[in-house]
Amino acid sequence: MKNLKIEQVKFTQNNEIIITVTSTLEGTECHRCGKKITAAYGYGREITLRHLSILGKPTYIRLKPKRYECPHCGDHPTTTQKVAWYEARSPHTKAYETQVLLSLVNSTVADVSIKEGLGYEAVQGIIDRQVSRTVDWNEFKELVQVGIDEIASKKGHQAFFTIVTTRLATGTIRVLGVLPGREKATVKKFFSSIPKKLRKTIRVVCSDLYEGYSNAVKEVLGKHVRVVVDRFHVAKLYRKGLDELRKKELKRLKKELSETDYKAFKGVMWWLRKNPVELKPEEVDVLSHLFKYTPLLGLAYVFCYTLTSIFDLPLSKAEAKQRLRAWKQVVQESEVDCFASFLSTLDKRLEEITNYFIDRKNSGFVEGLNNRIKVIKRRCYGIFKVGHLFQRLCIDLTDYERFA
Repeated sequence: MKNLKIEQVKFTQNNEIIITVTSTLEGTECHRCGKKITAAYGYGREITLRHLSILGKPTYIRLKPKRYECPHCGDHPTTTQKVAWYEARSPHTKAYETQVLLSLVNSTVADVSIKEGLGYEAVQGIIDRQVSRTVDWNEFKELVQVGIDEIASKKGHQAFFTIVTTRLATGTIRVLGVLPGREKATVKKFFSSIPKKLRKTIRVVCSDLYEGYSNAVKEVLGKHVRVVVDRFHVAKLYRKGLDELRKKELKRLKKELSETDYKAFKGVMWWLRKNPVELKPEEVDVLSHLFKYTPLLGLAYVFCYTLTSIFDLPLSKAEAKQRLRAWKQVVQESEVDCFASFLSTLDKRLEEITNYFIDRKNSGFVEGLNNRIKVIKRRCYGIFKVGHLFQRLCIDLTDYERFA
């Protein structure tokens, strides 16, 4: 934050950081006549604002806002100085409120409340301050990449907000708007409110699997904008299939096995959600033991993380389509049916899902990718011993000539 002087940094017994500051800006605008005023009139009451955490510790900014007297108005009213980094009557800095909003993506208000150590009402208050807020479009020269996602107030409740973000050229993510609900008409209205000149700079819109979002974008922005289904939501859908099969199979095993034998599988939910290369030896042993009782679950696990590996590969859109279709064929030829919902979505949204492979930023994971795939192959062979079928899947992943 600019135009601040740090007076003191204090570490409290509650593992918090309190930074006392003063503003180095001089003057403000009179709240009545709007003219610039510079006649100092002391300070307002001390306020403490929640800010971005430092070293994992909750951090607060403490200051006494400057006040100024207006010489232009007859009764010389006083005005508290306004600065760009926080809003009056807000208990947080703008930077912190933006972070909370971004944390709400793929989470609920209750989740973020627990994570940030904020009251539920405090998180809801941040949303309320942002909903229907007028956007100053003059701040933006271009909006090349835009993201749309939903915020669920509570798990299992149909109480949603829509959050619209953009990634600036500097890499900074900015919140453009928080919209009430997730109706297509509301999203269309928001995109229509973007000045036409700025709308033309949008090239990519990333969204979840909700068709109301993608259809709104297409109707307002036209065909020149590429709609990309966010990879997180794709993975969430196919991993949901694996998780449902796990519940079904463990319920069966609980009836068939002794209590002692069944207890050996405590914690497998978390291990099934881990990438094979991240499993510890003892976790590998337990999963290997589990898959002897339920080979179907072992096969579904192979399918799940083979699909993840496809998304990790540096493929073109055309190559990705070939790999995904080959994966789909192998799954359909097996006895695994827990991916039925994902397969239906894949058929319907293949174009938008494979748009992910166009111009993606992949420098972080391409390096060393072949070694990673070899490790997956080696470890999965040891765990599952599914032979011919998984061999086919590995070839689908690593043999570039197969689908050329």
